[in-house]
Amino acid sequence: MLIGYARVSKADGSQTLDLQRDALMAAGVEPDRIYEDRASGAKDDRPGLESCLRSLREGDVLVVWKLDRLGRNLAHLVGTVQDLSDRGVGLRVLAGQGAQIDTTTAGGRLVFGIFAALAEFERELIRERTIAGLKAARARGRTGGRKFALSKAQVRLAQVAMRRRDTSVAELCRELGIGRGTLYRYVDPGGRLRDHGKRVLDG
Repeated sequence: MLIGYARVSKADGSQTLDLQRDALMAAGVEPDRIYEDRASGAKDDRPGLESCLRSLREGDVLVVWKLDRLGRNLAHLVGTVQDLSDRGVGLRVLAGQGAQIDTTTAGGRLVFGIFAALAEFERELIRERTIAGLKAARARGRTGGRKFALSKAQVRLAQVAMRRRDTSVAELCRELGIGRGTLYRYVDPGGRLRDHGKRVLDG
């Protein structure tokens, strides 16, 4: 099944979703299977995308007009597509620089692999800078490092809650005292552990 997602950056009516809707429908997406947001791509709170990701099932293909409609940044984009791949869901991009990406084909997976390698390179650079900064701080008698926002019990609660289709992410975040972006660093929309969640439980 083809599922579409469209987004414009402004919610004041100065931007329209018509172009994206038309492109998605021309690609075979039924109008009632298009999820929409009117929000900046940098925002964590995108209920349309959240609903879209939760609705996808194995064998479905998520169709977007351009790659920048989906991800906040390269790392977020790669993480989202990796989650889709793990669930057996494909991604198809219709226009722009990512138009060669169709993860249901070998060529499309190759192109996305290049994006993933760049994201990994970016993460490694950040990691190296962080380690160097911590070493420099310790040499001056200071210690540092970010504490985890969730306990083991809270991570397990988040896992169980996110596996339920009727869970309100906003209510779950209020209960845990965190934002959506923080939640998604621990578990994905399907309740699977991400890096922060694994580190908390392993610790």
